[in-house]
Amino acid sequence: MVKIISSAIGYPRIGEKREWKRALESFWSQNSSKEELLATLEGIRLNNLQKQKDAGIDLIPVGDFSFYDHVLDTSTAFGIVPKRFDYTDGPVSVETYFDIARGNDGAIASEMTKWFNTNYHYIVPELEGSTPKLVENRPLNYYLEAKEKLGIDGKPVFLGPVTFIKLAKDQEETFETRLKQFTPLYAQILAELEEAGATWVQIDEPSLTSEFSAKELEAIQAAYTELKNAAPNLKVIVQTYFEKIANYEEIIKLPVHGLGLDFVHGDSLSQLKEFGFPKDKVLAAGIVDGRNVWRADLDAKLDILDAIQVHVDAERLIVQSSCSLLHVPVTKKSEEQLDPIIRGGLSFADEKLEEIVLLKQAVEGGKDAIAEGLIANREGRKTLNESSYRQNAKVKETVENLTEKDVNRPAPFAERIIEQDERFNLPLLPTTTIGSLPQTAEVRQTRSKWRRGEITNEQYEAFINAQIDKWIAIQEEIGIDVLVHGEFERTDMVEYFGEKFAGFGVTKFGWVQSYGSRCVKPPLILGDVAFSEPITVKESVYAQSLTKKPVKGMLTGPVTILNWSFVRDDIPRVDVQNQIALALRDEILALEENGIKIIQVDEPALREGLPLDPSKKQAYLEAAVYAFKLSTAAVENDTQIHTHMCYSDFNEIIQSISDLDADVISIETSRSHGEIIEAFETNTYDKEIGLGVYDIHSPRVPSKEEIKQNIHRALKTIHPKQFWINPDCGLKTRQEKETIAALEVMIEAANEIRKEQLEAVKS
Repeated sequence: MVKIISSAIGYPRIGEKREWKRALESFWSQNSSKEELLATLEGIRLNNLQKQKDAGIDLIPVGDFSFYDHVLDTSTAFGIVPKRFDYTDGPVSVETYFDIARGNDGAIASEMTKWFNTNYHYIVPELEGSTPKLVENRPLNYYLEAKEKLGIDGKPVFLGPVTFIKLAKDQEETFETRLKQFTPLYAQILAELEEAGATWVQIDEPSLTSEFSAKELEAIQAAYTELKNAAPNLKVIVQTYFEKIANYEEIIKLPVHGLGLDFVHGDSLSQLKEFGFPKDKVLAAGIVDGRNVWRADLDAKLDILDAIQVHVDAERLIVQSSCSLLHVPVTKKSEEQLDPIIRGGLSFADEKLEEIVLLKQAVEGGKDAIAEGLIANREGRKTLNESSYRQNAKVKETVENLTEKDVNRPAPFAERIIEQDERFNLPLLPTTTIGSLPQTAEVRQTRSKWRRGEITNEQYEAFINAQIDKWIAIQEEIGIDVLVHGEFERTDMVEYFGEKFAGFGVTKFGWVQSYGSRCVKPPLILGDVAFSEPITVKESVYAQSLTKKPVKGMLTGPVTILNWSFVRDDIPRVDVQNQIALALRDEILALEENGIKIIQVDEPALREGLPLDPSKKQAYLEAAVYAFKLSTAAVENDTQIHTHMCYSDFNEIIQSISDLDADVISIETSRSHGEIIEAFETNTYDKEIGLGVYDIHSPRVPSKEEIKQNIHRALKTIHPKQFWINPDCGLKTRQEKETIAALEVMIEAANEIRKEQLEAVKS
């Protein structure tokens, strides 16, 4: 019997019940010591490793665990700390590490942005002015820990030099120069691992899914040759994921032991068939979906593995997930409340480990070797696919019969904005917030009591209304022009809608990390999506009854709901997206009918779903624009549609943003220090826009001068009549005191600049 290897690329770091999150936040709030933090995180880390060992995984990743973010881990391992933080030399302290990520009273946090096309956020390295050197060999430390405490001869995992440099901010040196600078440091890591007895190493290079120039490819070849010479006996796997390799023919020639390819999200099989695979390398085949939660079709996966073995001998094959399991919840064993039909179709991280091992056993011994597992797999998938969840004929018929009329507003923006200005009569540079307001411990505890049945629906509604009362009054006192109700009734901007629309399901412990300690619980899109009853109308109407100022209705857009959910995999994603859009259209019309005339449909995840393969991008953007317009186009001209987006390279999608035809767009920009504004300096944008004027991801209160500087920079490009002033994102995670203080500063800055602009017009 042929012996092949099973492997994991990475495992969730948060713990089954988010123990990791609670440990971090306890330390940050000074309710626990650094020693207690380190002890708790070590326990979680070792438990993660033991679970993978018990599951039968051969190559267990070590070093994939993080205190906050694996890119930040790489930066601090090389002593790359921005000059604004108090650091001189040596290993970076835990305190400084968190300061880089979260900011402190004296320095703003480093920029945070999306990890490729996922909802995970990484801390962007700042290479300017840095002289990197290895101050901590993290992979070695974690390798020794696993070996000494659990007897696990693990596979050290760390971010590779190509990807690290490509993800960094650096205006001083070329890619080739930086690569020469970092390569000896990576060589030192590998040499020390080899000396310590490590056998396998995984170097993550997801950036290899992007195109490289001939000069860059030459530099990459030279760098990996140097790494090979530094540790000639190490079995190094260069791991890619999220797409196929762009420069396949060149990358497969790298002097490494193996390559990891994604056979789920990238068309790697076609490349394998066209160009073959080196006979001197191992292929780590990413065959189990690391980004979705549905049970793998093991028969289909085995067919792919058979096709792979035409080009790669079984003894050179590793079976693994398509990417790190960081992107899925830990285990479904705690989801007893779910309908068994749904639960039977699910596979979280622990279950995916089992699937990997089953596939390995099938390749070794044939399907008969896993007959029992195959039967259970087929039955679980068949039962869900044939269930009533996926058989809503009315929804399918509506999607099939859509026309252009369904996606176009009655009048163009130039005409609509005249009616909207007359209706709302807002001042120059109107102010607003993005939607959510601080959710205190009391809010969360009261919601939990209500869910457990400890308080009645009436008591809970009265509590929510009291929170709305309080914050409408606060917003009016501060002087904000367009108010929000605060979203106190919502756990999460996507999960909340998942609980209300037909075709969705929600989990109890299905958490995944988004950024830092922030975890989200993506809903399950398990069937045909449909509107059941109004979701947001009651709270919005109540808030509007308390004030003469306009109150925004707050919704999450169809693209974001899709991208931040675990989406059924039995029909095309675009069909699911349009189903969501139609359900949202009914909710938007219900808001409008009840007097809510400013409606914000947030799309923070529009760009993160953008395919990495350039050939797929235009189709994705067209589908995203279509779905957004499908949800919003039915409103009257004097109803103002807003949307919000998070960190993005907006130059790439500026036309699509305009095509959304939203009347007002707000964009998260503060951590990028105004760089996103460049997209609007080089492109004409004819609608209204708010560029976030302060960072809500940090607890620090911005100064008036900082905010004014951000506004002045924007006004160099955007006409004052187009510009809105707002924070860069929702305020849900912030404390009340700091939120009020920051908004007061924002309004003070806005009033001063408004006065400047009006005086300039007079003069």
